[in-house]
Amino acid sequence: MPNTFDFYKTLYPFDLLSEKEFNDIFDHAVEKDYTTNEFIIHEDQTDDTIDIHFLVSGLAKNIMHRSDGRQLSVRFYYPGDLVGVMILLTSGEMRFSVQALEPVKTLCFNRESFLKIMSNNTQFSKVVMDGISQLMKSLYDEVKFKSSTTDEDDDRELYKKRAGSFMEPPTFIHPEESIEKAARMLQQQKIEALLVSDDKQTLLGMIGYGDLLKAYFENNHHDPVYHHMSEEPYLISDKEFIYDALSYLKHHPTEIIPVHHKDKVVGILRQSSFFTIKNSVYFDLTYRISNAETIEELKTLSPVYNSRFQEFISSLIDEQMFAYDIAELMTNYNDRIHKQIIQIAENEMIASGHGAPPINYCFLVMGSEGRKEQAFSTDQDNGMILSDFENSRNKLQIAQYFKLLAEKINFMLNECGFPYCSGGIMAREDKWRQQMSQWHTSIDQWISKMDAEEIRDFTIFMDFRPIFGDFSLAYDLKKYVTQRVQRSLGLQQLLMKDTLRFRVPVQPFGRISGVGKRKTLNLKKSAIMQIVNAVRIYSMKYGIENINTISRLDSLAEQERFHPRDAENAKLALHRLMLFRLKENLSQLRNDENVTNELRLSKLNRDERKSLKDALNIAKRLQQVLELSYNRNRVM
Repeated sequence: MPNTFDFYKTLYPFDLLSEKEFNDIFDHAVEKDYTTNEFIIHEDQTDDTIDIHFLVSGLAKNIMHRSDGRQLSVRFYYPGDLVGVMILLTSGEMRFSVQALEPVKTLCFNRESFLKIMSNNTQFSKVVMDGISQLMKSLYDEVKFKSSTTDEDDDRELYKKRAGSFMEPPTFIHPEESIEKAARMLQQQKIEALLVSDDKQTLLGMIGYGDLLKAYFENNHHDPVYHHMSEEPYLISDKEFIYDALSYLKHHPTEIIPVHHKDKVVGILRQSSFFTIKNSVYFDLTYRISNAETIEELKTLSPVYNSRFQEFISSLIDEQMFAYDIAELMTNYNDRIHKQIIQIAENEMIASGHGAPPINYCFLVMGSEGRKEQAFSTDQDNGMILSDFENSRNKLQIAQYFKLLAEKINFMLNECGFPYCSGGIMAREDKWRQQMSQWHTSIDQWISKMDAEEIRDFTIFMDFRPIFGDFSLAYDLKKYVTQRVQRSLGLQQLLMKDTLRFRVPVQPFGRISGVGKRKTLNLKKSAIMQIVNAVRIYSMKYGIENINTISRLDSLAEQERFHPRDAENAKLALHRLMLFRLKENLSQLRNDENVTNELRLSKLNRDERKSLKDALNIAKRLQQVLELSYNRNRVM
């Protein structure tokens, strides 16, 4: 054994090992170095490639990966911490990455030797497991806190359904039964957790795989269940909206939720509960997206290729749901496809020998998808933020890795019905795939010397939103952009000037001007974008970071920058214009026509013409107000 490891003999917890156990672990130990932003462990590694590390120097962070593509930075690792044990003990149930925040040195152990000693040395095992227990608690607390700030209000139909309609029969275990029996029951019942009750009605607690694993490693498998159960599980009433339960389950995929009626437990909810319900088209399709392993599977689920999804959207229109809410739901659906594509692309990179992403990154969507305002007619607008790697010894390999990954993602999106952006606003382009420091430089240059050609690219970029990876990268960039734009009167003037180039096509006496022989109106360019652009400019002026137009209008009204009546009128106009676009898209799909934003005015009846004219007049008024502001500032 190398003499350099001798001083670890007196270091906690290695001082709990016998001479032989110490030699078994340290004989095969290897020192490893990691540069800033490199991954020590990545979620996409298979179990047989995950090592156990002892952090010697430097600082690392734990990133928990959620099913919605988001990454949560949960806790830090400091010198003296063990890394990698929990992933191995939970057999992949708990997936996360560990990333170096600065240059890090670790001792890498042979995992078989390490786990064998854990199983034999109870005192050493207890120290390690106590550390894991604290980590799991911090993971749970962090996710629980974060869940209140996420975008889980997407699945609108859930507001109409109650937990009692989805629950399954509960599986109880008496508190005096042994841990061994609980383990057998979990295996036989194929369920994630058992409800602890002495009368099969009153809930005393809950016990799952994590609790059982800890008991086994502490040699307490003969203990009664009540010694190891969780005493305060999350509960839901059978009369509550199912939405709340699903929001919770999205963040706790291995948990079950007990359902109670008054004081009695009457059922449980688990993820699979939602996919066995008849007529739940949206749940069925999104479940299939999350389990798709190939682009061919995903393509059949894409909005433009899936008739069931089209019928589902048509039913929401018939139920008189606001069109901007439908657009948000459609965007959330598209987000799921994007996230699964990115995961498939990462898997392909690993399978082809390129490995997992070497540093943290965040995939952004922009434009209408960024604002959550999509219809069936859409193309790609996306980009990437990369953690800074300029000083890494593997700089060229890292840059090449993400170029190839981005090309794969853009190609797969195109295959799945999201056409390439004609303006080249895609992550595969160097301009839209940059390190954080490069993004800062680009934004500074954009704002200081932007020309008319670039202004439209910037308006698309302004509405960026993270959907996969390290969301903190996007949040930091959003703050930087918002502060820079708010201080730049010149940029606001440029944006106003560009927006005013496209006039809302309503004549002085209310006649709507169509284009070409077919007398069509481009709903997006000639109407919807006039509202979107005006609201964006006011939001930029007042430092509002929201990117969804409805959310921006609410914030402007709340800050008394818009009169509440004007904000509501703008919402109504958006609803009507988006409704026309959705209906026209559905008609185009049914008739095997190209999906576009063009509305044929000749098809409209009298009521539809009036509805369209009212919406266009609201858009025109917003444009006129913007023009007054532009001219006043220009004169000044």
